[in-house]
Amino acid sequence: MLQNIGIPGLILIVMLALIIFGPKKLPELGRAVGTTIREFKQTTKGIMDDSHDSEKEK
Repeated sequence: MLQNIGIPGLILIVMLALIIFGPKKLPELGRAVGTTIREFKQTTKGIMDDSHDSEKEK
């Protein structure tokens, strides 16, 4: 899905984000999204590791 956005689409998304959230809130929003994605990846990795460990025990 994201492969088909292109440069004009990215520019449009950034412009809309600036209009909606303003330049002062945008870095905070980016950090919050980054933290959420990082925690999600850690959690899914933990679940996958637990799954692999339980398969090895069988």
